[in-house]
Amino acid sequence: MPDTYDVKEAQATEGAEHTRAVKVYTPAVDIIEKTNEILVRADMPGVDEKSVDITLEKNVLTIYGKVEAEIPDNYRASYVEYGVGDYRRSFTLSEEVDRQRIEATVKNGVLLLVLPKAEAAKTKKIAVKAA
Repeated sequence: MPDTYDVKEAQATEGAEHTRAVKVYTPAVDIIEKTNEILVRADMPGVDEKSVDITLEKNVLTIYGKVEAEIPDNYRASYVEYGVGDYRRSFTLSEEVDRQRIEATVKNGVLLLVLPKAEAAKTKKIAVKAA
């Protein structure tokens, strides 16, 4: 585990047209490759299982999280430092991902995607015999 971490500000996505009048941020992600799978962890504060949409079209996996500003009834925001907006990020998958077994969970605003590797992409140990 590293002792220091890079801190990044949320960035608005560019180049895509949006149907809602809100900012759309690019969530920060960690991608971890294991022997049998690839893990993608995306920070998406305010997103839960009902407000996240994950699509796979051709080789492009897209995550979209919809966030609503939480202001109680009969109140108005007088000062806001936390930017509220949706999240969108796309990834191009290689052939080594088994598309039929992709799983997604979200907890406390963190989306976890498990991308299992296809059998052909897994590392195989070759036994060496004495001649």
